[in-house]
Amino acid sequence: MKVLLIILSVFAGCCSNVLFLELLVQEDPGSGTLTTFSQFLFISIIGFIFISKFGTQKPHINKRDYLVLVASFFVANVFNNYAFALNIAMPLHMIFRAGSLIANMIMGIIILKKSYKMDKYISVGMITLGIIICTIISGHNVKKSVGKSTVIVETTELEDFFWWTIGIACLTLALFVSARMGIYQEVLYQKHGKYPNEALYYTHLMSLPGFIFVGSNIWEHFLIAVRSRPLYIPVINLPVPCIIAYIIGNVLTQYVCISSVYHLTTECSSLTVTLVITLRKFVSLLFSIIYFRNPFTIFHWIGTILVFVGTVIFTELVQKLMSSSKPQDKITKKQD
Repeated sequence: MKVLLIILSVFAGCCSNVLFLELLVQEDPGSGTLTTFSQFLFISIIGFIFISKFGTQKPHINKRDYLVLVASFFVANVFNNYAFALNIAMPLHMIFRAGSLIANMIMGIIILKKSYKMDKYISVGMITLGIIICTIISGHNVKKSVGKSTVIVETTELEDFFWWTIGIACLTLALFVSARMGIYQEVLYQKHGKYPNEALYYTHLMSLPGFIFVGSNIWEHFLIAVRSRPLYIPVINLPVPCIIAYIIGNVLTQYVCISSVYHLTTECSSLTVTLVITLRKFVSLLFSIIYFRNPFTIFHWIGTILVFVGTVIFTELVQKLMSSSKPQDKITKKQD
C-alpha cells in the first residue's frame, strides 16, 4: 500500500506539473526562466529549513565539489524551460527530453570509455530515429510561440523557423549537459557517499546567483505575470493573476514530483522506478495531445513509439519482467 501511494504521488505530482507548465506556456511562452527561478527559490527555502536546519547543519560534501554539478544543473534547467519561448511545442519538448539515453551513452563512451551490448545500440538507434522523425515533421509546421498574456509581434516564417532551430539546439545542449552532470554526480557519490536530499538542496541554492545574468528576463515576465488575466481561486475566495497561480501550482507539484521519485527509489528496485517514470512520461504526452489539442500526426506517433519502445529495450524492462515472473527454485544448504 505504501509503494502504491508513492507511485500515485509520482503520477499525480509529475503529470500535474506538466499540466501547469503547459498552462504557463499558453499564457506566456517566455515565462520559462521565471518558472525555473521560482522552483529553485522554493526548493532552496525548503532545504534551508529541513536540510541545513537554518544553516546549522554542515554539508557532507564540500561545497566546492558541488560547483560543476551546480553549473551543469543550472544550464540544463534554464535551457530546457527557455526553449518554449523559441517556438518549441510541448509534445516535441517531451519527446526530445526522452532522448537522454542517447546523450548518456555518448558521454559514457567518450568520458568513461564504456562499451555496450548490441541491443543497447539498437535501442538508442530507435530512440534517435524517433526523435529525428518527430523533429523533422514538427519543423514543417513551425508556429510562433504566442501567449494569451503577451503582446503579439509580427514575424516571418523564416524568422520563426530560425528561432525554432535555436530551440532545438538549446534542448540538445541541455541533454548533453544533463548527461555530463549525471556522470559527475556518480563520481561525486562514489567519493563521498550518497546524499541526494543534500545534493538537491545545494544544487538549487548555489544556482540562485546565476539568475542575475537573466534578471532582466525574469523581471520582464514577472510584470507580465502580475498583469495577466485574473483567475478565481475558490480556496482563498479571491481572484489571482493566472500566471502567478500557474507558477505556484508548477512549483508545488515540481516539489511533489521530485520528492516522490526519491522516495520511490528508496522503496523499489530500479526496474520499478524506470517503469513508473517511463509510463508517467507517456501519460503526460497523451494528456498534452488530447487535453490541449496539440497537433500530432501519424509520423509523430511513429516517432513517439520508437522513442518509448527504444527506452524499454535499453533499460531491459522486458527481459527483467520476464525473468522475474519465472518461479525460482529455493535451494537450502545444510550448515554443519
